[in-house]
This record gives sequence, C-alpha cells and structure tokens, in this order.
Amino acid sequence: MAVAVQDLELPVIEVVGVERDQALAEIADARRHHWLARTPLGYAVTTYEDAVSVLRERRFHSALSALRDMAEVAPDEFFSRRRQSILSMEGEPHARLRRLVAPAFTPAAADRLRPVMREVMEALVDAVVDRGRADLVAEVCEPYPVPVICELLGAPKKDAALFSAWATDIFRIFNQDLVADAPRISRAAFELDGYVTDLIDRRRRAPADDLLSALIAVEEAGDRLSTEELVMLAEAVLMAGTDTTRNQLACSLALLADHPAQWARLVEDPGLARGAVDETMRYLGAVRGTARIASEDIEYRGVLFPAGTLVSVTLAGANRDPSVFEAPDTFDVASGRSNQLTFGSGIHHCLGASLARAELQEALVILARRLPGLALDGPVEWKPPTFGIWGPSKLPARWG
Repeated sequence: MAVAVQDLELPVIEVVGVERDQALAEIADARRHHWLARTPLGYAVTTYEDAVSVLRERRFHSALSALRDMAEVAPDEFFSRRRQSILSMEGEPHARLRRLVAPAFTPAAADRLRPVMREVMEALVDAVVDRGRADLVAEVCEPYPVPVICELLGAPKKDAALFSAWATDIFRIFNQDLVADAPRISRAAFELDGYVTDLIDRRRRAPADDLLSALIAVEEAGDRLSTEELVMLAEAVLMAGTDTTRNQLACSLALLADHPAQWARLVEDPGLARGAVDETMRYLGAVRGTARIASEDIEYRGVLFPAGTLVSVTLAGANRDPSVFEAPDTFDVASGRSNQLTFGSGIHHCLGASLARAELQEALVILARRLPGLALDGPVEWKPPTFGIWGPSKLPARWG
C-alpha cells in the first residue's frame, strides 16, 4: 500500500534563492537519506533516476501551467491576455504540436545554421580580440544567439536588437515580481506578436528557406498550424533559444576561464568542443531545475503524490549524482559524459536542444582558437539564484 508523501520523514532542503554550491551540498546530503526531500513549496527528487522518471511521467504536468495561480497579479490584469505556450501545454494538444514541428528541429536542420553561427561569433570576437580583455557577457554571450534566431525565423539581421530587448523583457515573468514587471512583459509581448504576425503574412505570400516557411508548409493528415499557433511557436523559439543559450555560454566560459588547464586542452584540440558543451552543461547548467505538478493522484515508488502536489526536479543535483557520474564533482571536458539533464527529459525535453548544442559548439571552437590563455580578469558577478534561467551578469576576462 502506498504511503502518502506528506506522511514520510524526509530531509528538508531549500534550493530556490540559494547559492549554487550550497544548493548542491543540500541535495547531496539529502540524497544520502532518501530519494525525496521536503521543500518550502512541496517536494524535490534528489537522484538522477527519479528526476528522469518524474520528467517522463505524463501525469506530472509542467508547473508553468500553474504560474497564474502562484502570481500576485489578477488574471484579467495579465494572464488573460497571454496565449498558452507549447512550453506549458500538456496532453494531446502538446503532443500534436510537437509532432507537427519536430521535423523542423532536427540535428540536420541545426547544422544548416552553423555557417551563420560562425559568422556571428567571428564578428563578435573581431570587436574585442585586439583589446585583450572584455566583459564576455555583455560583448559576446548576450548578443550571440539573437542574430542566429533571426536567421532561423527569416527576420532581417537589423532587427536583432528588437528581438533581444523583447526576449529580455518577456523573461521577466520568472523574476518573481509580476506586480512590477507585468506592464513591461505585456508591452514586449504585444510588440512581438505584431512583428511575428506580419512576418507570417509575408511568408505566406512569399515562402523562403527559413523556419516560419517550413512551419507554414507543415501538414500531417490534413492537420496544419493556425496563424495563432505559428505566432506562439515563433515566440517560443525566440524565448527558449535566446536566454538559455546566452546564459549557458556565459556559464561555460566562466567555468573554463576558472579551469585554465581545461581551456588549454580545448585550445589544443578543438574537437573536444562537442563533449565540452555537455560537460559544462552538466557541471554548471544555466537551467538549475524545473518543477512539475501532479495532475491527479499519482503513485510512484510506493509513494502517493496527491493531485496538486508540487515536485521540484533539481537538474543541477541530478547532474552530480555519483550513482550515474563517476567523480561527479570533477570537471573534465574529455569525459564524454553526454547524458546530462540540463535539456530536461520526457515530453518537455528541450525542442531546440540540437540548435543550442550547435551554437555552443561553434562558439567554443572559435573562442578557443582566438582567445588562447583565457583567464578571469576579476570576480564573476552572478544573477540572483532563482529557479529560472541563471548565469553570470558580468564576466570580466583577459587573454593573450
């Protein structure tokens, strides 16, 4: 007979708003006692195996769907004006969209954009290389992904600054201050809606070799994407493909600059970049965790999770599970550990994982070639340790 989760004697941890090293230590300590831990808002799984199982259990729904209930903003003031995103959809509507759009997000599709990635990164390095030092966040990581997303969607490169500003403002939804941020989020979303709708109209009249044209042409057994769905998908691509990539690149560079021997190996052998991407994401991922809500009473491993129970999946903790990763606290770009969970798992596994991997791989190859001797040029400043996307806010570096 299953035991109700609230009746278990569990270690208590706090991972939201806690510095990374402290959070990892709490998770590691809790893991020695149980595969579950209690948190201020619910529960957290502490092991890699259980993280994967919860993420793959379709009755555990994305907690993004409950953001409205947790926010201190009335629905008619904010959420009623926002369409549902594929990032928070569940069930057949989510499965249908994933099925229709998956062919546009294959590794082969991402590979076609590699020349653009190289062009963008080379130009960014050109602007700083002779100076010998830079804030890599502001001058390299932040501006890197947006021109690639523009190329992917078929938007003019001159509009990259618009896309970057919209992405930054819309991502304020995760700042845990919707009362203050709602007007900026709404304004950015309204402007982005108008821009993407106009772009879709133009692509319907004159298709091109870009993602929007491919999505417009998608058809399966007579099923096609509506304009509303196309707008939502384009915006999801911008959001998911911008902030995650620039923060992960900054995390990776901060880590490599702090491990000069590992950077030297990458400089000597650029072929290590592919594995280095997964190893930096495992060791220092920009997405530290995600959360699920039980959509009904769920029994798992002899434990009953009542409907509405919030279960956190600490991706950073799972990526350090010693039962899966040998010497998990050792950073090694040649380790070949590609089973990191920062992209998630299950039906909400990152749709743009191939694109993000390609962007990070191309960036590391170019940066290793052009910035040998990379080192920190002062303390790294980090963004607040929220549950959302995280990384350095300033990364002073030098090379020579």
